[in-house]
Amino acid sequence: MKESSQLEFKESVSNTFLKTVSAFANYGGGTILFGVDDSGHSVGIPDPDQARLDIENRINDSISPNPDYSLRVDKKTGVISLAVSPGIHKPYLYHAKAYKRNDTATIETDRLELSRLILEGENLSFESTPSHLEHPTFHVLERELQNALGISEVTDDTLKTLELKNKDGSLTIAGELLSDTNTLSGIDCARFGDSINVFLDRETYEHISILEQYNSAVQLFNRYYRVEEIEGAWRVTRELIPEAAFREAVANALIHRQWDVSAHIRVSMHPDRVEVSSPGGLPQGITEEEYLRGWVSVQRNPIISNVFFRLGIIERFGTGVLRIKDAYRESMAKPDFSIAENSVTVVLPLIDNYGNLTTDEALVLSKLRNREMPISDIVTETGFGKTKVQKLLKGLASRSYVTVVGNGRGTRYRA
Repeated sequence: MKESSQLEFKESVSNTFLKTVSAFANYGGGTILFGVDDSGHSVGIPDPDQARLDIENRINDSISPNPDYSLRVDKKTGVISLAVSPGIHKPYLYHAKAYKRNDTATIETDRLELSRLILEGENLSFESTPSHLEHPTFHVLERELQNALGISEVTDDTLKTLELKNKDGSLTIAGELLSDTNTLSGIDCARFGDSINVFLDRETYEHISILEQYNSAVQLFNRYYRVEEIEGAWRVTRELIPEAAFREAVANALIHRQWDVSAHIRVSMHPDRVEVSSPGGLPQGITEEEYLRGWVSVQRNPIISNVFFRLGIIERFGTGVLRIKDAYRESMAKPDFSIAENSVTVVLPLIDNYGNLTTDEALVLSKLRNREMPISDIVTETGFGKTKVQKLLKGLASRSYVTVVGNGRGTRYRA
């Protein structure tokens, strides 16, 4: 038995355990075992019944508000078990300070975390707090509502119904994010070459409506991960990465991120994948399994989520992961989800219609579908330099994707 973020050992009873009670009540609950040493061995507590009463009095006298907890004494070992439940009246303070667990240690929360606990205790979200933006306009939102719902004009009543304004007419943070201008962080998109040291493109969308940020990111994505091919007499569009999966990943990042963090959503575009990373880990109350299975029951930003739902950007609350997975249903390559304490990252690989090709290789291959071309024409159609095209063709030919016809100046290539 080892200590963890939800389990702490105490050989004796001293006031240091009260910090951990605060931490457990504020974040997810946990258990403290008195009469157990650091190695996890039971050493017992002398007179455990009196010690149990002492623990109870210390909690009631020192933690405000009083947390929900239970005490149990093991008569055989003399070990006292203190189980603390996560509370709903946060923050739970010890000596006017709130605490949290950091692995097996208990530390004081910073100002940002304390602010979040206060909002959570009042059953509020950051997006519902007042904004200081003056004279907001909503032209982008109005356009989207017209297209999706036929609403001709965004009025104060519309904004209040959507909870973008409070009943007194004051703007909320959610309202600021959906207005035409805002002061919060946005989406940072970067396209890389063969390594992260090679930047091919960089676009940052910020201080504009998050609806405009979403649309701009999708447009940039389509510039690089959709290719046109000639099939017979027809020109068809082929997706290297499912657009539906990318749309869902970006929408999820916008509606689930922590907006009180001054950090951008990061969209990293690589030759073989796209990564969408959102600031903030999973909301309190959601496990990694629940997230991956689509059992999301807690919304970090319910106001923004509701607007995206009404506009048809998301289908149903909590189904984003499932829709991303569904977009790869017929592909051997599958998306990956990385969950950390302060971020959630979705990795979207190339679909395997092109095997394990990079986007540049796939673009060259798409130009050669159903026709034979000299290298000069491939250079013209792809916009790549001759040396790069030669290298790409050599790699494709070595893996039998491309056939080389002729030699010398008459060399041509076909897929």
